[in-house]
Amino acid sequence: MSFFYHFGRYILFIRGLFSKPEKFWVFKERMFQEMQSIGVGSIGIVTIISVFVGAVTTVQTAYQLVSGLVAKSIIGTIVSDSTMLELAPTITCLVLAGKIGSSIASEIGTMRVTEQIDALEIMGINSANYLVLPKILAGMIVIPMLIIIAIFLGISGGIIAGKMAGILPVEEFMKGARGSFKGFTVFFSCTKAVTFAFIITSVSAFQGFYTYGGALEVGQSSTKAVVYSAVLILFSDYILAQLLL
Repeated sequence: MSFFYHFGRYILFIRGLFSKPEKFWVFKERMFQEMQSIGVGSIGIVTIISVFVGAVTTVQTAYQLVSGLVAKSIIGTIVSDSTMLELAPTITCLVLAGKIGSSIASEIGTMRVTEQIDALEIMGINSANYLVLPKILAGMIVIPMLIIIAIFLGISGGIIAGKMAGILPVEEFMKGARGSFKGFTVFFSCTKAVTFAFIITSVSAFQGFYTYGGALEVGQSSTKAVVYSAVLILFSDYILAQLLL
């Protein structure tokens, strides 16, 4: 029964985001601030993860394909497809769930326990719309952009690792990558990115919004936000793969 209670409260929370919206200029300003916080603040960690994931995938794929009967260009095919389909969107969003999700939950949770949200509601402001909706929309815009960057950097990391380790030349890698490329693969990756972005931002905001107590409860809400977001990302990853692939 606890699951249905929290799920119902989450649905009501999402519905409340769209009731009594704030003025457009206020909303636009907050959304651009959130886009900068979520997007620009995450480029560094996305770059590091993507490059090394692509490099490691190339090395491990080459280690398993030791037969001389298999063309080396197949390494480029495997690395590029796996990066676009799974590694870039899923691993990157799991990391972003820890970075962005904990930040959102702790920020809104602190505002709740310090009664700042109560003050907004007393002034007649829809606190969920004012505080949460800009974060959700900003995440759904910026995180797919980060995933596109992660795909590019992951494949680039694979190319660099293949060349530096003497596994295969750049031309062979690109031959395999181009030969298997499909536009739907990028569409599927972006669909996953938008879905994961909504999960990260909405679940984390929900946990923070219903935080009551003090500093200990804020930390607990932040932990729950990361754990629940990660689980839902993996679950929705399977559902999307079943529906679209």
